[in-house]
Amino acid sequence: MTATASLHRSRALLMLLCANFFWGLSFPVIKGVVLVQERLVPLAGSWFYTVNVVAPRFLLGVILILLFRPRTFFHSTRAEWTQGVVIGLFSAAGMLFQNDGLQFTAASTSAFLTQLYAILIPIYVALRSRRAPGPVVWLSCGLVLAGVAILGRFDWRAAHLGRGEWETLLASVFFMGQILWLEKPAFAANRALNLTLIMFATQAVVFGGLTLLTMPDWAALGTMWTSPAWVALILILTVFCTVVAYWLMNAWQPKISATEAGLIYCVEPIFGSAMALFVPGLISAAAAIAYANESLTMNLLVGGGLITAANVLIQLRPPLRHA
Repeated sequence: MTATASLHRSRALLMLLCANFFWGLSFPVIKGVVLVQERLVPLAGSWFYTVNVVAPRFLLGVILILLFRPRTFFHSTRAEWTQGVVIGLFSAAGMLFQNDGLQFTAASTSAFLTQLYAILIPIYVALRSRRAPGPVVWLSCGLVLAGVAILGRFDWRAAHLGRGEWETLLASVFFMGQILWLEKPAFAANRALNLTLIMFATQAVVFGGLTLLTMPDWAALGTMWTSPAWVALILILTVFCTVVAYWLMNAWQPKISATEAGLIYCVEPIFGSAMALFVPGLISAAAAIAYANESLTMNLLVGGGLITAANVLIQLRPPLRHA
């Protein structure tokens, strides 16, 4: 690998870590949004709460991008439309099944099963290329899964596959599809901002329709937008956890392999756990809700250490060839 190629790869890894940082921030912020919604519209139902967290992010994301680059839609190529719509559908389906599955299984189980794309990607790449990914990749995958299991306090004795587990597994497959479509060589010339805009527009349409299906009445939607706390939290989700994070993903993930990307994305629980140590208290004070900070535990230290070790290990080996 040349010095220039190594620099670009290192920069790509750093940018994807930044994206994971913002996605980690999204966990306590989303929880805060839901708690505010429950206070404002107490009888709306869990489906409405879930969808109404996601839909505004992508709708406002489209608006923000168009404010700065109003001609992006009209100057997008056919390849950018194709990739953006497909990735948007993969992402929307993954979010939908993941959030619905959470209604029927424990959060720790959901976190563990969602991260299975770290295993599914190298298996898929190996089957497609008819070549084993190598022992370092498998060892890194094992460390990631062990780390996520410890972080989520996964209980093997209570594990079973009901509706929630199957839906979460299906969500992981869709997230894998999103990662793989993003690295397709045929779309290498696509521009990240155009791709991000089309992806957001696709998800805004999907979740906007689901909002209309799940809302109790129009007054429930209006009540949300009259709350300064809800609007502020949604803007944080939109700007940092959606526009910036997904733009970084779309711009820099194609510069590394899908297997490496899948493992790097597993750092997200570390950032999420760290944010949960202090962000809930800040949200509680600002939004006048009861949302306590979490505590630093051995699960966080051990689980986070295993995930970090897996990512260091995968980066010390020669870079994987793009599939």
